[in-house]
Amino acid sequence: MVRTLIVEADGGSRGNPGPAGYGAVVLDAATGEALAEAAEFLGTVTNNVAEYRGLVAGLRAAHALDPAARIRVRMDSKLVVEQMSGRWQIKHPDMKPLAAEAATAHPAELVSYEWIPRARNKHADRLANEAMDAGRDGRQWRPADSRAALDTPPRTGEDTGKDTRGNAAPGWGDADLGRPATLVLLRHGETALTPQKRFSGSGGGDPELSPAGVRQAEAAAAALAARGTIEAVVSSPLRRCRQTAAVVAERLGLDVRTEEGLRETDFGAWEGLTFGEVRERYPHDLDAWLGSTRVAPTGGGEAFATVARRVAAARSALTTRYAGRTVLVVTHVTPIKTLVRLALGAPPEALYRMELSAASLSAVAYYADGNASLRLLNDTSHLR
Repeated sequence: MVRTLIVEADGGSRGNPGPAGYGAVVLDAATGEALAEAAEFLGTVTNNVAEYRGLVAGLRAAHALDPAARIRVRMDSKLVVEQMSGRWQIKHPDMKPLAAEAATAHPAELVSYEWIPRARNKHADRLANEAMDAGRDGRQWRPADSRAALDTPPRTGEDTGKDTRGNAAPGWGDADLGRPATLVLLRHGETALTPQKRFSGSGGGDPELSPAGVRQAEAAAAALAARGTIEAVVSSPLRRCRQTAAVVAERLGLDVRTEEGLRETDFGAWEGLTFGEVRERYPHDLDAWLGSTRVAPTGGGEAFATVARRVAAARSALTTRYAGRTVLVVTHVTPIKTLVRLALGAPPEALYRMELSAASLSAVAYYADGNASLRLLNDTSHLR
């Protein structure tokens, strides 16, 4: 599967020409996570030169991450977007070598260009201003100087090709967006491993529900039947989810459809171990894993960033397939936390700050404009 990266770039000049700088950020299209930032003070040049230099830096940073990726460039410079798209001629002698440099920074057939308003290009704009501020102080910008991500509204839904930044929350705008696609997220019931707090992902023995887990599934089924809003049931392919989904689907008179992207993280060599056992056997690997969602568990496990990409793809498929409908999604801790994180636009480390009980219910609504609204999180009232 070809990876998609988003490059947002900007440049500015305080005087045009005047003290100038550029900023660029590379985003994961599936999760909206910022993967790389670049900024530089350029001395005295024009706005257009700074914008082109930002584009080149962004493309190079994306190419370094993945030379085979598809890249969607987003800039608020109409000139750069139209010229690089081939719709406007490049006449200025200062622009021609920069455009040629941009055209060769990454395979041209893998790059597309999109104009966005300045208000939606805040991350790159902030980086460019940081670079100009650094130049004013007689120094160059450093990655440690970056505050751009802190001041930029978080991104969600990037894999769909829609940019939702700057949109009002559902209910605040004048447009009637219609009925959203609503995913009611049910974590599977307990297995024998659950109360022991052992790592149980998709790389282990695929355990079945315990007797307690079956009772939890039945309680969830009763609660969902009482609500009467579920129109379809989708499940992770792993046994504990399929068993939970089957109990609910039978109560609701529905069939169960499986979705591969909803399976749990593969925890590699940690499968079946407690956190303490992993700490004892793989202390350095565990520290690295806790420090970055791009680090995989020992022994060929799956990084949370990888999980986020496939979960985002599954989300897009489900919200398209069930547009305007309410669907029960029976899955695991990591996929549910990831869907909630993406809906909120929260950073990757938010995964470590959520509680999600066995057989708990959460819900996210997805609107036609690309916005998402978290409606419920970790509801266990039906289990009491």
